[in-house]
Amino acid sequence: MKIIGLDPGLRATGWGVLNIEGNNLTHIANGVVKVKSENPLSIRLAMLFCELKSILETYHPEEAAVEKSFVSQNSSSTLKLGHARGVIMLAPALSQISVSEYSPNVIKKSLVGSGHASKEQVKMMVSTLLPGASPKNLDAADALGVAVCHAHHRNENSILDATWRSQKKTVQNK
Repeated sequence: MKIIGLDPGLRATGWGVLNIEGNNLTHIANGVVKVKSENPLSIRLAMLFCELKSILETYHPEEAAVEKSFVSQNSSSTLKLGHARGVIMLAPALSQISVSEYSPNVIKKSLVGSGHASKEQVKMMVSTLLPGASPKNLDAADALGVAVCHAHHRNENSILDATWRSQKKTVQNK
């Protein structure tokens, strides 16, 4: 089974694809979708969607996991990140891929054992857990971390998966 992890950002969205066989995780690919900040928001969101759609079509993941947003003091930045997260969650959903969400603390605790680990610690653990993976940057490492976290927690989400399968049939019949 293939999983894609996504680390949302409007300027840079990290992504990482893993394969799960039993308890074994294998790195497939990772990268970052970058969009130019000088473009209008609508164009940036469209570019983000198109890039993610292309990644999904290339790697055919069966499940997706997205990092939940951290709400900052700057409401404008938080709102823009919310727009990006919407697009990031929409892309797999339109491809009938179930989407799970995890808070940054849960992701870090799953990888490092501490919910307040640094990005560098996450990158180090991702490289340790996924031999041969060399994340392009911290955003890609975070995305791989999201995917690893989902691999560890996905059975807890089985009720959500059953709900998704029933909704998927409804979407396909429309």
